[in-house]
Parts: sequence; structure tokens; C-alpha cells
Amino acid sequence: MPQKGTKDFLLGAVASSKSFCAFCAFCAFLWLIFVVGVVNAQKKSVPVDPNKFAVIIDGPGGEEVYSKQFGEWTSQLRTSLTEKFGFDAKNIRVLSDKESPKATAEDVKKTFAELKSQLDADNVLFVFLIGHGSFDGKEAKFNLVGPDLTASEYNALLSSLPTHRVIVFNMASASGEFIKSLAAKGRIVITATRNGQETNATRFTGFFIAALNATDADTDQDGHISVLEAFVYASRLTEDFYKRAGRLATEHALLDDNGDGVGHDKLEGGEGLLARATYLDSLSVDAAAATAAIGRLLKERTRLEGEIEQVIARKANMQESEYDATLERLFIELAKVNRSIKQAGT
Repeated sequence: MPQKGTKDFLLGAVASSKSFCAFCAFCAFLWLIFVVGVVNAQKKSVPVDPNKFAVIIDGPGGEEVYSKQFGEWTSQLRTSLTEKFGFDAKNIRVLSDKESPKATAEDVKKTFAELKSQLDADNVLFVFLIGHGSFDGKEAKFNLVGPDLTASEYNALLSSLPTHRVIVFNMASASGEFIKSLAAKGRIVITATRNGQETNATRFTGFFIAALNATDADTDQDGHISVLEAFVYASRLTEDFYKRAGRLATEHALLDDNGDGVGHDKLEGGEGLLARATYLDSLSVDAAAATAAIGRLLKERTRLEGEIEQVIARKANMQESEYDATLERLFIELAKVNRSIKQAGT
């Protein structure tokens, strides 16, 4: 069955389900789309990349249905990272309310202290927060077992690391407020909500995991999924879920990667360029190409994409003829580069 049709069928089933509670139907849908994604994913050996590290914090659910779902998402995410994206299992730290190390403030601080001595400037760290969050009007927090840590405290932990190549996925409720505190040069921050007032349990985590295992998430068809592609795909599935269920959306994912502390829901105004050039698998702008020639093509593509975004951002200050001519030239060059990359078999 084609993946798009499967997705539509499953989404429709969730929207019309009357025999399950809404959350149970949602859980069943996520499990099915995860399985479909895994079955349809390209089968290829993935080289282990020792430069990548991950921290997954599985926060307390409060209720059994949430606790179970958070645990399943954590397990699925860890499997995807190791089996599809080349993460070394020993470089993945999982903190949970179900096992040791615990998802407590003490163990979180201990984990980052250990990373401080293990990471170097060339490493990349992915941080995934799965659970509930809160916002009291002043400070945003991610729920832990016992006392919680604030967004400012997480920023201090991240800033103390030797690497500034950090990607944070806070997929909890009220997570949008984390962007203001975590924004920094070279850091990518993705949240499931746009502010601290969106406090309902989020679905974004499940759809993000679906994005990691969906062949059509790779929109530029280069054989690799960028952080931006995963964000856009998961955001679209989240939006579709609420529309098909006939419900008011209670979460709106945001991304910030230019350090200005203002999240966006799409690639615009210079936002999203770093996320577009950051990959979950071993492909990087500098080191993932099989040959030096392909490496140069990838760098050239990134350069052209950056120029296009800069031109679009300057549209108001340019003559219409100059704007159109400049974009046309850049898009023609980009098309040629993309064709060369595809011909090289990337």
C-alpha cells in the first residue's frame, strides 16, 4: 500500500473513531504509522558516527496512559537513532522515571557533567525532551521526577559544554517558552508548542518519530533527512491530525536556529538554514560525501540555498526587476547542482 494512502487512511480512522478514547485512538495511529515507516524505510547499512551524542529524557507521565506512551516514544526514538541514523548506542543517554538513571534534576545535571568531560568542539549533541512541561508566567520548566529544571538552567548546562553544535527537541507541553532561554549561535531549538499557554499533552513527539522513518520526509530526495525536513514533516502531520479530528489545535511547533530567540513555524526570514544543513544521520556538509567532488557539490548547494534565503529576506529593499533576476539566476544554479548530486548517486 502506498505510504501516502496509508497515512490518509490512518488519520481518517483516528478522526472517526468512536470505540476508543481520543488518546487511545491516537496511540494506535502512531504505532501503525511508525510500523509503516519502518517497513517502507530504505534498507541500508548505516555507519556508526562516533561524533554524535544524544540525551533522551523521558519525563513522568502523571497518568498511566501518558507514562506508557512516553516510554514507547522513548524506545522508538532510541531504536531509530541507532538503527537508521548511525548513533553509537553507548553515546545515547536515556533518563527515565522507570529505570536508572532517573529523570531527576540531580541525574540530569550529572549526565551533562559527564558530557562536559567527554565531548569536544567537533561533536554534535542532540537533546530530546519527551513528557509534560509547565509555564508559570515567568519560567518554563520540563517536568522531572521531583524538582524540575527551568529553561534557564538547561541553557546553563548546554552552555558549559565544549561543543556549541547542539540540537534541542523539547517536545513537551508549554515548551515554546524554551526558545527564548535556549537560543544561541550555532544552536537549533525545536519546540512542540509556540508558547507557555499551550499546556495540553502534545502529539508532536509521535509525529516526529514517524518523520524519522518515513521515506517521503526526505523532501529533496538526497537520501538523508535533515533536522528541518523532520520538523516540517512532523509539523504537517500534527496539523493534519487536528484538522481531520475536527478539533482546535492545541500545539503549534516552532524552530529557532539563528539565535534571535524568536521561533518560526517554517523556513523564512533566514530561519531554518542551519537546520536545513544539519542531518540526523552521518551526512554533514563537510564530511558525509563519498567523494571530494560530491562534498563540494553539497557545500555549493548549501551556499546557494543560503543566498536565496538572504535575497528573499531583502526583498523589500530591492527593485522588483533586480529581485526577480537574482532569484531566477540562483534557482537555475541550484537546479544544476541538485541534478549533479542526483547523478552522482547521493
